[in-house]
Order: sequence, then C-alpha cells, then structure tokens
Amino acid sequence: MSRDVRRLLIVHHTASPTLHELFAAVREGATTDEVEGVEVVARAALRATAVDLFEADGVVLGTPANIGYMSGALKHFFDTVYYPCLEETRRLPYGLYVHGNNDTTGAVRAVESIAAGLGWERVREPVTVTGPPGKDDLAACWELGATLAATISPA
Repeated sequence: MSRDVRRLLIVHHTASPTLHELFAAVREGATTDEVEGVEVVARAALRATAVDLFEADGVVLGTPANIGYMSGALKHFFDTVYYPCLEETRRLPYGLYVHGNNDTTGAVRAVESIAAGLGWERVREPVTVTGPPGKDDLAACWELGATLAATISPA
C-alpha cells in the first residue's frame, strides 16, 4: 500500500442494533469527504489480527460494556495482539466508543489500561453511551471517526 494512503482500522464488537448504529456513525465519520488519503478497514473483534494492527496508522475500538467490563470479543482481540504488537504499535493513535445499558466505567477503564500498556495515544475522550443513542451520541461517534481519520491523514 502506498504511504500516500493511511489506514484506519475499526475493531468492533457489534452485538446489538444499538452498537450497529454507533459503529455506522463512526465509519461514516471516518470516511467523510472532508478527510483525504485514509482507507477505512473494519474488522470484527474476533477476526482482527496483529497483522491488521501492523498495517494500521490508527485504530478505533468499539465494545459493549458487559458486566462492568469490555466484551469478551474485544478482550480476545487484545489477548491475541498484545505481545506481538507491544513494540511495533507504540504511539498508535486510538479512539474508543462504548455502549452500556447503565454504566460504561469499567469497560472504558479496562480498554484504556490495555491501550496504555501498549503505548497507544488516545486522540480524544471516549464516546460513552448508556441506553438508546440520541442524536448527540451519534454525532459524537461521527466525530470520533472523523477525528481519527484526520489525525492520520497524510494531507
């Protein structure tokens, strides 16, 4: 791939219609015409690999908050990529969106702890949504995708 094009990886566990809405808004923001030179690749958390991360210039992570923690699928992703990517992906720009029925604190804390261990750099505050997403929640997800894409854009 030419370095004239950067790659934004979206690793997500989209287990509900609500998470699908959030994911779609992130992807829409990441592919906005306002940002040039960024290819967006989406991978389900159970299918994403270390190679996907090695090829990425930035990553957006999406997960439900399950029993006070990130989804098992996103945890599996981290378990499989952590050591292979530990040195190679330092300073990788990242963003996070989390949906929970009543609380997202534990899931955010867990993801941020692992990302810090990997040496990744958070680009903006996580988007956290409890209950059904409103217009502002979807706009925040759109902005998350657009911000990550703009951060890695070669333009």
